[in-house]
Parts: sequence; C-alpha cells; structure tokens
Amino acid sequence: MPFQPRVAILVPAPDYYEKWQPAFARKAAALTAAGLIVEQRAWTGPGDLAGYDLVLPLFAWGYQRDVAGWYSLLDRLESDGLPVVNPVPVLRWNSDKAYLAELGAKGVAVVPTVEVAALDEASLAEAMAGLDAAEMVIKPAISGGADGTHRIAPGDPIPADAQGQRRLVQPLMAGILTEGEYSLFFFGGKFSHAIVKRPASGDFRVQEQFGGREEPWAANDASQTLAAAALAAAPAPPVYARVDMVGDAAGRLHIMELELIEPSLFLHHAPDKGAAFGHAVAKAILV
Repeated sequence: MPFQPRVAILVPAPDYYEKWQPAFARKAAALTAAGLIVEQRAWTGPGDLAGYDLVLPLFAWGYQRDVAGWYSLLDRLESDGLPVVNPVPVLRWNSDKAYLAELGAKGVAVVPTVEVAALDEASLAEAMAGLDAAEMVIKPAISGGADGTHRIAPGDPIPADAQGQRRLVQPLMAGILTEGEYSLFFFGGKFSHAIVKRPASGDFRVQEQFGGREEPWAANDASQTLAAAALAAAPAPPVYARVDMVGDAAGRLHIMELELIEPSLFLHHAPDKGAAFGHAVAKAILV
C-alpha cells in the first residue's frame, strides 16, 4: 500500500460560534484527493502533533481573540521543529497587519494606513488629517472576520472597544462600495482563481455574516502583478495564499491584506475545485 501522509488541520475550539464545517469539507476533500489523510485538532489545545507529516492552521479561526495563546502555539510549533504550512515565520509575520507598512516601504500599493498606539480623539483627528479622506475605517492590527472594524465619519465618537487601544486607521476606499473587494488565490506560487466580494446595501464589510456575497472574477494582469509583488515580501514563499485588494476612487488597486494563515479559499469557485491546492500542500510534505 502506498505511503499516505497524515496532516493535521487546526480547527476552532469546540465552542466557536461560526460555522466552519462546510468550508473544512471542501479543503479536506481536495487534500484527500491529493493522497493525504486528514485529521482535525483544535488549535487551542492540539495535543501531541509529533506524529503528523504536516500541520496546517487552515481553520485556526478566532486566534485574534486569544493573541497570547496563538503566539504561544506558534512558538511551540517552531521550537518542536514540526512541519507547518504555511511556515511559522510566515504565520507570525502575517498575524499582525503591521506588515502593511513593510509592503508600502517596498513600493507595493497598499491601502494607506496610520498605526495609532492608543486611539483617542486627538490621534484619530491627526490620522484623518494625514490621510485626507472624508470617512475612515479603524481596525485592530491583529484581527479577523472584521472583528472590531468600524466605519467612522467626521464627528463620530470613537467606538468603546477601540478607545485607548492600538488601532490601524485607514481611509474608506471608494472601490469597496462601488465595485467590492477582490480576492486572488495562489497555490504553490501559481495563480488559481479570483472572486469579488460585495457588501450588503448600507454596509462596507464583505464577510458573509454581514450579508456580503461573492462571485467569480476574471483577475486582470494588474491585479495578479500586484498580488505577486505583495507575496514576494513574505518571509518565505507561502504554499497557499489569498490576497485581498480594493480600488480607490480612480480604480487603482491597493492591497487590503494578505491572508496566509486561515483564509477562506472559496475552492468551489476554482476551475479545478481545489486540485491545485491539494497538490501544493502534498508537494510541501516532500520538500
């Protein structure tokens, strides 16, 4: 019988509120089709992982709500020398959106961002003046699923959960309301597919839980070039990646974020339904 590698997919804690199982089934099916044996381990308490040929944090949802626990897990994976994809240095780098400043310094077009150590009225006013936009979005530097993300107009009070906290301040990009947010997917460094996610009427968040909807998108050369430039800044080449971008008022695309930890991959929109994803992960085991 041919050797079948065992992979552990890190999944949410048992009491996690979001429904993750349907997306898990799609990813697991792609990995199984690539010849891998897939098992689940809760990222909050994975136990002994030494027997696995690869650990995948594909459903480490909620890590932004237990940052200390997440970084402790990354330290453990690294110190134990466990095979992890994406590699731990990539996971650690991608956990904090401070990487946007690094991308910008390297000439990659990113959504303009001001980091504030402790948000208050004065620092918000200063950030808004520097960004020269009518409306802002504030978000935690370590975030997911639009947790703690707010749209702020001039004169609006600072939300209670952001007061005095480290926050990123960004202009509300015009494209999010008119065209939506674009996501491009790469497996093994090669482009797979793309979608556009649009918010519900009256909202700016594109996540499904807020009424967002998605559809396939034919990614143009400019978007693929921008995505590749952003991914090239990562500490190591990611095996799987989602690159989110949005247009400004002139239609020029800017990186919103890189999803290299636990992204929804929308494999049902991939032409091969995830075969390239499965093969990229299987190939990583042999490296």
